[in-house]
Amino acid sequence: MKRHKELQDKRKKFINQYVEDNNHKQMKVIISELVDKLFISEKTIYNILNQE
Repeated sequence: MKRHKELQDKRKKFINQYVEDNNHKQMKVIISELVDKLFISEKTIYNILNQE
């Protein structure tokens, strides 16, 4: 479980940092790029962004 939690935390940090670094782009483009990079669904990404 500890490893799972660490991976979730890393994913959250990466997503938040990526959004922050690319805030000049439209959110739809950012989400699409994250889906391609992380192989997770748009819904998962939006859920992670909405948690904070």
